[in-house]
Amino acid sequence: MEFFSLWHQAALTSTGFFWMALWAFVLGYVISSLIQVLVTKERMQKAMGKTGPRSMALGTFFGFISSSCSFAALATTRSLFQKGAGLAPSIAFLLASTNLVIELGIVISIFLAWQFVVAEYIGGILLILFAWLFIRVTNPKKLIQQARDRLDKNEEDHQHGGEQKSWKSKLTSREGWQQIGMTYVMEWQMVWKDVLIGFTVAGVIAAFVPESFFHGLFPGAGQTEGELGFLSLLAQTLIGPFAAFFTFIGSMGNIPLAAVLFGNGVSFAGVMAFIFSDLVVLPVLRINAQYYGWKMSLYILALLLSGLVFASLIMHYGFAAFGMLPDASTVQTATERDHFKMDYGFILNLIFIAISAVLVFFWYRAKHANSGHEHHHDHGGGAGAGTWVLRGFVVIAAVWLAGGLLVAPLMA
Repeated sequence: MEFFSLWHQAALTSTGFFWMALWAFVLGYVISSLIQVLVTKERMQKAMGKTGPRSMALGTFFGFISSSCSFAALATTRSLFQKGAGLAPSIAFLLASTNLVIELGIVISIFLAWQFVVAEYIGGILLILFAWLFIRVTNPKKLIQQARDRLDKNEEDHQHGGEQKSWKSKLTSREGWQQIGMTYVMEWQMVWKDVLIGFTVAGVIAAFVPESFFHGLFPGAGQTEGELGFLSLLAQTLIGPFAAFFTFIGSMGNIPLAAVLFGNGVSFAGVMAFIFSDLVVLPVLRINAQYYGWKMSLYILALLLSGLVFASLIMHYGFAAFGMLPDASTVQTATERDHFKMDYGFILNLIFIAISAVLVFFWYRAKHANSGHEHHHDHGGGAGAGTWVLRGFVVIAAVWLAGGLLVAPLMA
């Protein structure tokens, strides 16, 4: 009976995580779809085609107002880069849209302390500055050109012809909204498998993995600030991203587990490194590889990983210098949260579900209108061994969630 109880708890937590992040998913993919359909490559090159302070500031600002979860931010970033934005401004957008966002700060304040909210925003700016410096020093011109060539080829494959219309004409025409709807559905088709597996794994970890495991995983966990040396602190900032990499969890879903880590003695730097790791998880690496190729995906991984370790250590020692490190006396675990309560997130979910339904309707109409000359797009990289393994995990995740949600009567 204990297993069935934990199974139900894990499935409920997984669906709760997704419900919390649903509106952010929809918002991010709507923005991505609008950019892909409405913004011309010439306009994007003019606004963000360079890597100077203005382009970096624009990328950061656009990311801030987009407020996307990590998976949706990847799609929007791809759109910006594909339209001609420079790599550094595109990465600035990616980091800002997943770190400098209001709803993420609200979730952090619920599960953790206010210091983590401040560190999230200051650290996000540090990550952007670090990425700018990293790209300028490494100067990956060849990788950038290869990534652009790959995206241009995919863009040609997805084009159906027709004259180019202005963004105003597209917004006021049925054909324009059908194109937006088709792009929106295509974005979901590219990542829904990773999202399903990721949130399923998050629920399993929250319900089944004991707290002692996290305590033993991080060297020096449970020690006071005076007892924790630099090497232990550095190890925790490296293990945090390593743990996040295999949890598959995006920016919204990893906050409850970050609270678990903090409640079990992991340092401020280690927890911040885990929170910043939403863009170095396995599904993100795989999605970036689909977009840009594996070489660029690994380059972005190295950039983000080194940047988050740097920012986390700076945040820890900076807060320690001012005596502002948070106290882990009271934290609420992921399984104790009421994910489905009536709050602002519930209302936003209903609104964005309605928006999603409208876009799916336009996709449906466009699909039937183009049924005579419809093209099949394989975003999964073919039917190789990796694709079949992913499909197997999808089936397992779906069966696990369905069984866990239906097992409640057996516990009565």
